[in-house]
Amino acid sequence: MIKIVNLSSEEINEDLIRRAVKITLKEEESKMSPSIAIVDSEEIKKLNFQYRKLDKPTDVLSFGEDINEIVICPEEVKKNGNDFNKELKKVVIHGTLHLLGYDHETNENEAKEMLNKQNKYLKIN
Repeated sequence: MIKIVNLSSEEINEDLIRRAVKITLKEEESKMSPSIAIVDSEEIKKLNFQYRKLDKPTDVLSFGEDINEIVICPEEVKKNGNDFNKELKKVVIHGTLHLLGYDHETNENEAKEMLNKQNKYLKIN
């Protein structure tokens, strides 16, 4: 079960989020059951600073290990492109891949692998 908690004022397509998570988990053969928090830009900025020492908002954060939570900021997702739902699906897939251990920031080969998987899963309905 994928729990979604919308703490923002934005309307969110929860079915799209669930499908994107399920597609990624199925393709990766994972039984993980993450939770998703939808927050405003001020909240994600605080989290980004607290956990990554980056004093700016971001579109998605992932907290793995025992937490298995993805935090999404719709305000920041909107800045990524014209099609909000496509960008939302992309950040959900991206966040889920991070939960599964992929890291695009420390290894160039893994970054390429993660991007390829992200693009592949984006095409799956």
